Amino acid sequence: MSHSIRNILLLFLGFATALCSCKSKPFEENAIAFSLSDTMMAKCEFVKAVTEEVKNEIRFFGKIEADNNKTAQVFSAVGGLVKSINAGLGDYVKQGEVLATIQSSEVAGYEQQRLDAINEVAIAEKNLQVAKDLFEGKLNSEKEVKLAETELEKARANLSKIREIYGIYKFKKGSIFPLTAPISGFVVTKKININELIRPEESEPLFSIANTNEIWAVAYVNESNIAHIKENYEAVVNTIAFPDINYRGKIDKIYNVIDADTKSMKFRVSLPNADFKLKPDMNCTVSISYNENQRMITVPSAAIIFDKSKYWAMVFKDKHNIETRPVQVYRQLNGITYIQSGLGEGETVISKNGLLIYDALND
Repeated sequence: MSHSIRNILLLFLGFATALCSCKSKPFEENAIAFSLSDTMMAKCEFVKAVTEEVKNEIRFFGKIEADNNKTAQVFSAVGGLVKSINAGLGDYVKQGEVLATIQSSEVAGYEQQRLDAINEVAIAEKNLQVAKDLFEGKLNSEKEVKLAETELEKARANLSKIREIYGIYKFKKGSIFPLTAPISGFVVTKKININELIRPEESEPLFSIANTNEIWAVAYVNESNIAHIKENYEAVVNTIAFPDINYRGKIDKIYNVIDADTKSMKFRVSLPNADFKLKPDMNCTVSISYNENQRMITVPSAAIIFDKSKYWAMVFKDKHNIETRPVQVYRQLNGITYIQSGLGEGETVISKNGLLIYDALND
């Protein structure tokens, strides 16, 4: 017999012996023969199955809107010619900052009134002093002193009124009217141009300013889903511009009016916006979570394996006893899987690197 033929026979006999040895052991004994090494065990994570309220989620479409309680419309108190514009669309402005200046004959008229009022106060003060001096010298009556005091009060009241007007409208000396920002925020509309003639009765604001450090996501809900929307429900808002950022908030207002054309109702979620990334008129989606009034076993979705058209969980009892168990999944939502059957509360499953162990046990 040649050397090569002898090697082939020895290989065949070894294979046959191994096959007989495998057939002589039940499948169950072969399954528990797997043992998880300490190195592999350190790379795994283990969690216990718990019973929780079943949650569902509905996604709605909407838009980002400025908080209308933090917006301001800027009109001109006087008519005149636009001399300068200091703020453009999208600019951030601070409260009191000059947005534009308008040269106005009305401002010049107020300035003349202010100067006249100052002069009238000075004259009334002198007249009062003269009346007092004469009264002390018994050259006039107390009634004349009282009249001089009354005239001084009127003059001071008139000056105070003009000064209040100056304070309200931020009038300066001369004929220039400064159009100032009433609040801090972003310029969201601008309808003013250099050298434009402004009329005092303009119906549209020259500027609109929105403070967007807190902003609204306003979404639309169909009639069929109105029952699933309630105030204080948790919401996650996503935008096309920043798809990886989850903006979290709660429903803080439901507009209880149905639009006759769209048959939908609006609701609002307030969101912090310290970095000003969210801007009015952005499109967004609003995902609302709500309870289904039932409880089920839950595990992290990372603990569930889908193979052979079934869902499986790797149930861990100890490093020598790991079971590949089929489970019936009810829903997977936000990293959580709800189990209808197959797992009991308190059982431990492998939630990280379970697929490697599944492959080792089931190849």
